[in-house]
Amino acid sequence: MAQRKIPYLKVVEPPENKKQLKKAERKIRWKKWQGAVSVLVLGVLAICGTYLLLDNKTYGTAREAASYTKEISDTSNYVQFAKGIIRYNRNGIVYLNKKNEEVWIQPTQIKTPMIEVKENAFAVADRGGNNILVFSKDGLKGEIETTLPIEKIAISDQGIVSAILKNENSPQIISYDAAGNILVEQQITLGTTGYPVALDMTDDGMMLAVCYLYTDNGVVESRIGYYNFGATGKEKTDNRVTADQYEGTMLADVFFMGTDRSIAVGDNAFEIYSGKDTPKRLKEVKLDQEIRSVFHSDQYFGMILVNKEKSGNELRVYNRSGELIFSKEFTGEYKHGKIDGDEVILYEGRRCSIYKINGILKFEGRMSADIEEIFRAVGVNRYYVMSSNELKVVYLTK
Repeated sequence: MAQRKIPYLKVVEPPENKKQLKKAERKIRWKKWQGAVSVLVLGVLAICGTYLLLDNKTYGTAREAASYTKEISDTSNYVQFAKGIIRYNRNGIVYLNKKNEEVWIQPTQIKTPMIEVKENAFAVADRGGNNILVFSKDGLKGEIETTLPIEKIAISDQGIVSAILKNENSPQIISYDAAGNILVEQQITLGTTGYPVALDMTDDGMMLAVCYLYTDNGVVESRIGYYNFGATGKEKTDNRVTADQYEGTMLADVFFMGTDRSIAVGDNAFEIYSGKDTPKRLKEVKLDQEIRSVFHSDQYFGMILVNKEKSGNELRVYNRSGELIFSKEFTGEYKHGKIDGDEVILYEGRRCSIYKINGILKFEGRMSADIEEIFRAVGVNRYYVMSSNELKVVYLTK
């Protein structure tokens, strides 16, 4: 019997060699990989889209997620530090964790406490007194006793402290290590330098910036000096590597943004200086309104200005180069401002406004108690809010 052929069936011939087999296998694997990547990309895009949607909304309510109460009798001030919060008053300094629990306590007798904070160290001084206490997250590092009343202080990340010491005829600027040993004493004479009114120090303690006021024919003018304590400064008199004068501007504040950028703020302008070893003036930006407060991070700085024309206030945020990132007008008053990552937080009493660094209003509303300190918590739209006796974790909602 003859074998019948089936026309639609075809005998598959084996590949001629192994290369064809491997090529076919690679093609199959590539298609599978493409499919997996497509699913992954779509998932990531969905997550990012959801995050951006939540992050760029405007919220008006802060709801409580957790609360940690600690009753205290004294009026205290609070400031964020390391992974916790510093509570300080005339009778002591306390380091709190994020559950409002006392990690350590340092008793003190300070009449008028003022504080300067860096990432790994902070100092509390008695304004008008003679004592400075230097701390790390582990507690007291050392104590400094000055011979003249303290007016202002600056601190490095290692705990080096520079202080303006009050003397009507011969003020002093002295830098100390945390143990109280004198490291450097700047030579100040009212006739040549003027009276020091503001200072700041880089995180590494190698550069000190000081603003001075002086009179010229009855007119108040300003000077700024930069002191380098490294190899470059050793070649200069009194370690001073930069000295500039300003006519028609009264410089009242100076701060560093990293080790190579600093901002000197006057009554009608701010000056940007650039350079790690020998700072040079990079830019001047004139201001047409009165400055109410200034705050900064290493990347941005903000100003709250009095808007006289519209009977309100204005928030302006700049980058390290002095370029305006955004400005917003608002009614009411905010005495406190801070930059936390890519957000600008304004607060006064129970009122609070939060802006993204792109200018989007993220939150405008009220908390349940007067805000002593506020900063971001882990998670989307979550914040720690410190009041006089309570630390809350809140989340923003419509």
